[in-house]
Amino acid sequence: MLKNYFKIAWRNLFRNKAFAATNLLGLAIGMTCSILIFLWVNDELSYDKFHSNYRDIYQVIANRDFKNSVFTDRNMAFPLGPALEHGYPQIKTAVEMTYPQQRLLAFGENRVKKTGYTVSGHFFELFTWKFLKGNPASAITDASSIVLTASAAKAYFGNDEPVGKTMKLDDNELVRVSAVVADAPDNSTFRFDFIQPFNYSDSNLKPQMNEWNNSSWNVFVQLAPGANVAAAQKAVNDLKKSHSPGDKVSSYFLFPMNRWRLYSDFKDGKNTGGMIEYVRLFSVIAVIILLIACINFMNLSTARSEKRAREVGVRKTSGSDRGQLMAQFLFESIILTAISFVIALLAVWLLLPAFNLMLEKHMSLNLGDPVFLTGLAIIILFTGIVAGSYPAFYLSSFNPVKVLKGTLVAGRKAIIPRRVLVVSQFAISILLISATIIVYRQLQYVKNRDIGYDPDNLIALPNTDLLNKNYAAFRNDLQSTGLIKAVARTMSPVTEVWWRSPAPHWEGQLPDQEIIFMGQRADEHYTDGLGIRLLEGKGFTGMPSDSGSVLLNKAAVEAMHLAHPVGAVLRYGHSQYTVIGVTDNVVMESPYKPVDPQMIYYARGGGNFFNIRLRDGVPPQQAIEVLKGLVRKYDPAAIFEYRFVNQDFQKKFLAEELISKITNIFAGLAIFICCLGLAGLASFTMERRVREFGIRKVLGASVPQLLGLISQEFLRLVGIAFVIAVPLTWWAMSSWLEKYSFRIAISPWTFVVVGLLLLGLTLLVVGLNTIRSAMRNPVKSLRTE
Repeated sequence: MLKNYFKIAWRNLFRNKAFAATNLLGLAIGMTCSILIFLWVNDELSYDKFHSNYRDIYQVIANRDFKNSVFTDRNMAFPLGPALEHGYPQIKTAVEMTYPQQRLLAFGENRVKKTGYTVSGHFFELFTWKFLKGNPASAITDASSIVLTASAAKAYFGNDEPVGKTMKLDDNELVRVSAVVADAPDNSTFRFDFIQPFNYSDSNLKPQMNEWNNSSWNVFVQLAPGANVAAAQKAVNDLKKSHSPGDKVSSYFLFPMNRWRLYSDFKDGKNTGGMIEYVRLFSVIAVIILLIACINFMNLSTARSEKRAREVGVRKTSGSDRGQLMAQFLFESIILTAISFVIALLAVWLLLPAFNLMLEKHMSLNLGDPVFLTGLAIIILFTGIVAGSYPAFYLSSFNPVKVLKGTLVAGRKAIIPRRVLVVSQFAISILLISATIIVYRQLQYVKNRDIGYDPDNLIALPNTDLLNKNYAAFRNDLQSTGLIKAVARTMSPVTEVWWRSPAPHWEGQLPDQEIIFMGQRADEHYTDGLGIRLLEGKGFTGMPSDSGSVLLNKAAVEAMHLAHPVGAVLRYGHSQYTVIGVTDNVVMESPYKPVDPQMIYYARGGGNFFNIRLRDGVPPQQAIEVLKGLVRKYDPAAIFEYRFVNQDFQKKFLAEELISKITNIFAGLAIFICCLGLAGLASFTMERRVREFGIRKVLGASVPQLLGLISQEFLRLVGIAFVIAVPLTWWAMSSWLEKYSFRIAISPWTFVVVGLLLLGLTLLVVGLNTIRSAMRNPVKSLRTE
């Protein structure tokens, strides 16, 4: 039976090459997109699952309620981790870690900055890393030890044995390589070149070991088997409050590792989502693209029903029942799907390197992975069954007597489902095109937001001890080049916030008015050098009195309800500061969110960064070479690093730009599949009405009249789809835009443009097929009558 099904299916495909090619192309493109999206979704869902304790690892996080907003903070007090390990049966292991640090690591003449973490002793017990050399139990027991990744060890030692070698850290600390681990996988939250243990005898760290109010570290815990998460959270809160009774704004919770990647966003203390939104979005897009390809198959199969009607009639007369015919047609669709799948796999194999490059991932076609194979099987069966189900039901329902008498006419029951499918395709196309335009407009709107400073021609250069010591001479040399317009020093780059603090006390403060402030330190050239607008008062002058002065941003003035901010006195314990000026809001963090209140203190001893503004028209490369020479002049051992501030700011849009680019590609392919099906459907419509065209031409109909006759049916369907799709798109995109504080209003003109575009595409595709049929000699189509 199956052999017979296969023979008939194969013959039909070869007999109807245009039909087969159209469906193969549509299904292959749809399946290619779906497989690529499936690979990406599977990669996102696999984050951190290689850790053996994956289901038991949590990060300790705090919600700090400062009334103007709830700030979700990952910074913890250093003693919290060790205290949780003792006396709390719910906690099996706790680890303290720094944030990723860039450190100068040297071996001989090889001096390169590498990224790593400083961690507490149970790091390799809590997290799972593959050891290539050394012992996990003793790798970080010595404070002077360091663990390298395989790539870092290769970069420094080549093929030599790295374990036991001594390296220099930041030119002032000797460390010994104790182990080598495999590079962190791409689907890992932690990426590093080295791991270093805390040195508990260090004079800078010792005070922190009993400091419960200063929060600067990450704390991770592993719960004991069977431990209750709520009970563990209560233990953390009780412990912290027992050591910090004055902290009335913080509440602590445990955030599980299985949510770190996909649910990383918090708003007002609530976990609002994150990457999971894009996982869902692209999963929906994958299903939509497959559905469009399946709809093409259904439409084309039912449109050519007259060609197979006699086959159905003969087979039913010969004894075939409806179930056998349905099985035959489903078998044909699954064969076509299988061939399309092979083509799609080849396309994925060819496109995957470019797809990986765009996404900065290293995904592969792992045909030995059961999850991957299951996913592929689902795609094949879903496509084959969905695409073949309606044609199988429809074609197998033909009455053999009417078919063989030649009286079978496709009535309203046959046309309505086809029209519904075509309307569905058009509606999906309108939704995809409209959504793509709205996403693009939103991205451009945020990009063009006033960020409060001028990022163009601005270079951020890391400071060093020797550069800071020779700052006056270094600055004079910079200005004497004629290439530099201004130089300002800041504690953190203008595109990053390095610290926050509770609000000071001020006159007129309400009893429950708690505000969290971003902090920055800067010198007297802060406003001029960075192009920051002063709204009131003045900037720093460089005089000794600046040590007691601060600048506030506009958001701080509004949050504090200061009617006359200049001259206001702010108190932190025994310290007192006077507000001398108000700056415009500077976007340092997410450009999609409002700017938080900020205080800028005077940096009397310098800062971590030089912000160097080039004169207009100066070639950047020329300025870089001059900067490099001057840095080497005053600090010969320094590694020359620099960052263009405008490029740093643009990196804040990388995720959204990437998502927008991927959406554009897949939406374009979906619309192409839709047009492909439309062309095939129009072609079969022309073929079915070829005699009608011949008669109309003989009676005097012109080509434009014939074009109008055929086009009006498709244009009517576009109109219906437009009416359905516009409110759906409006609702969906309005819901998406709600998560942005700065967002566009959806313009009705967007839908007008999309509607006209789709009308144009429809007229083009249908028109080309109609004109080709209308130009035929009517004698050829009527001579058999």
